[in-house]
Amino acid sequence: MVSANTEQTEAGPRSFLVKHPAEWRQLGIVAVYWALLFSMYFIPACRNVLFFFAACYFSFLNSVVIHNHMHQGVFNSRTLNLAFRRILSFGALYPATVNIPAHNLVHHHFDDDGQPDWAAPENVDFRWNLLNLLHFPNVSGPNTFDGVQRWTAVKGREDVKRQYLYDNAFAFGLTGLLLIADFWTALFFIVLPQLYGARGILRINIIQHDRCDVRSEWNHSRNFVGRAFNWIMCNNGYHTIHHNRAGLHWSVLHEWHQREVVPRIDPSLDEPSMVLYLVKTYLFGLKRPFSKDVGANEKGLAPVLASRSDRLREASRAAGL
Repeated sequence: MVSANTEQTEAGPRSFLVKHPAEWRQLGIVAVYWALLFSMYFIPACRNVLFFFAACYFSFLNSVVIHNHMHQGVFNSRTLNLAFRRILSFGALYPATVNIPAHNLVHHHFDDDGQPDWAAPENVDFRWNLLNLLHFPNVSGPNTFDGVQRWTAVKGREDVKRQYLYDNAFAFGLTGLLLIADFWTALFFIVLPQLYGARGILRINIIQHDRCDVRSEWNHSRNFVGRAFNWIMCNNGYHTIHHNRAGLHWSVLHEWHQREVVPRIDPSLDEPSMVLYLVKTYLFGLKRPFSKDVGANEKGLAPVLASRSDRLREASRAAGL
């Protein structure tokens, strides 16, 4: 098995500030998002539909950056990484540190420890499939924060709990100040985009795992493999390899997907377009499709990782735990 430390070097040489040159793309996403939010807040001419929808879109990308940053910090400096957590937390109006227990550990582990994923697709079960997608954040969000409260209450996790509180203080403190200064402007042009991104990233769980086989070593996730899509999404469409090798830097996921996933995965789980998949599954597909036993079609090649517990260890190392 390739170690997480070895994998992290695959993304390219380090610079004096960021760990990998590709991180400038993520920093650019966050900078554009903040520029959109504060342009709408301070400049009345920018309070229009174009700026609003652009802010919602970049709010979702800000949550994608949270995901990547909480797997591998953007900066070489721990202080800068913690400060960046606060910036990202404001953009999503939720504490970025929550990703450590909720995503890096619980979600990547599926249910190997006997405890269900807090954001499992099975938490919603409407006959009309579109309602499953729309309602999913209303269930997975409270489940996640209840789980995080229990997780942080365990002795020895005080540092994570402290960073969680700092993230919350910055995110809600700055948002509160903006609401006090100009309530309606902040509500419509700051808070609504923040909430859009936070709820959107929760929906990714049902999109990428619904009706997949979480018992399988390779068919537990759905991938969206369009190159333009993955450029702006910082390769978050390659979800199988991300689960199997959480120590990989996001910039190399395409190469590793081609190398390890494509020869093994059921081809139906590589979708060329997320937009087409959403239209097909949630607009035209009124009923939720039956689970497909894609695990039965798994290619007979030796898995690179011996078990999902290996994936948990990779996720823990990448999170610095």
